[in-house]
Amino acid sequence: MSNAAAETPKIRMGEKMGFLTFSGSNNIVYMFTSIYYLFFLTNVLKLDMAWAGMIVTAGTIWDAINDPMLGYWALNRKFKNGEKLRPFALWHAVPWAVTVVLIFSDFGFSPKIAAGLALVLYLLFQIFNTTVCLPYNSMAGLATNRESDRRSINVFRNLGACFGSAIGAVSCLPLLKIFRALDDTGNLSASGASRGFLIVACIMGIIVITGSVIHYATTKERVKQISDEERILTPKEVFGMLFQCRSWWYNTIIIICYGVINFLLMSSLTYYATYVLGRTSAVTMIQAAYLVTSVLTSFIVSPIDKLLGRSKALVLGALIAIIGKIWFIVQPFSIGAMYTNAITVGISVTIAFVLFNTNRNNIVECVEAKNGRRIDSMISTTDSLANKMATAGATLLSTALLSRAGYDANLVVQPASAINVINTMLGWAPAIVAVVMAVAAFFLPIEKEYAAAKEKLLHPSA
Repeated sequence: MSNAAAETPKIRMGEKMGFLTFSGSNNIVYMFTSIYYLFFLTNVLKLDMAWAGMIVTAGTIWDAINDPMLGYWALNRKFKNGEKLRPFALWHAVPWAVTVVLIFSDFGFSPKIAAGLALVLYLLFQIFNTTVCLPYNSMAGLATNRESDRRSINVFRNLGACFGSAIGAVSCLPLLKIFRALDDTGNLSASGASRGFLIVACIMGIIVITGSVIHYATTKERVKQISDEERILTPKEVFGMLFQCRSWWYNTIIIICYGVINFLLMSSLTYYATYVLGRTSAVTMIQAAYLVTSVLTSFIVSPIDKLLGRSKALVLGALIAIIGKIWFIVQPFSIGAMYTNAITVGISVTIAFVLFNTNRNNIVECVEAKNGRRIDSMISTTDSLANKMATAGATLLSTALLSRAGYDANLVVQPASAINVINTMLGWAPAIVAVVMAVAAFFLPIEKEYAAAKEKLLHPSA
């Protein structure tokens, strides 16, 4: 039996703030683990760099692989309250917070035992990271079926990500100093480092739980599957549904391009500031320009989308990234060109983030209209897998190119070939990726497919 999908009530500001809080808390913790986990393994647990690198790499690969596995598991189950994904934010927040604390714990074991335990704990951390992110990436589509509300929710998610990233980047170092993990110069304390990291990790755990509880309390799953069918879907059936949707393919390409463009900027900035500008501290102001631009752009994405339409708005975002690279490609040693580069990337990726997430929410309905089943968790996790694998590939390629070009961390001045690679990662490489994004956005059929799907869901008997 199928029923018409009624339009959901308009989303209120309190619920949007719940999405912002959830996004902000996750990104604060993400910044802490990204910046300090490898440092903790090598400098506090005293693990060999090779072992530490292997632990982080294994965890990152596992994080990518477990996305569709956990997405499929979530697809074929329901919580007692009848909801599919929102309760993950409540019931898995505490386990995730506990693993955040555990991966920053020094149990005093020998290096070999400590390395084995660190690997197990980091894999557990990545499991709960994925399950908590199921509602993070899917709830905008389950909270409302109004297009304007979905865009607005994703705007608030982007704002939360910006604020969370900024707070995480700025606050972690002072917190570590306050609790004596680091001394006043920013170096590891001679005593109390383990205790200091543990206390800060506990604070991060509290932030995770607080953000998750607020999100759970302020949101609701309102969009229900129109079909009463609850038969367990096989992986073959699920992937068949995905692969038959043209919008999913093009949107996934856009997501991959977004991840690579953002990664190339963020991973290369420190090297550029250190070896091109001659002062590592310059990275802070460039990142600030990027974040401020991203926040301001968030408020104009919806008007741009309404004015131009989804495909053209995404093309515009990609073109802004391309145009912003031109000055830098011509004059890579110009500080003005670097700021222009960062600002235009901030505009471009913000437009992409809000709109590809809204597309992701709409694609669920495109699949449902054709197959009668909602697969929210699989769409978000397969997209995440593609993005993580692309970013991992970009990481391997960029580090390999730097190594081949003669980069040596012990050198104050890097060889010209290494500087050229750094400039390429900030100029030509992301420009080419932005061209691919523009082409994918141009052919993206989401507006046509979603309009047809919405009509079928609202009037199934027509």
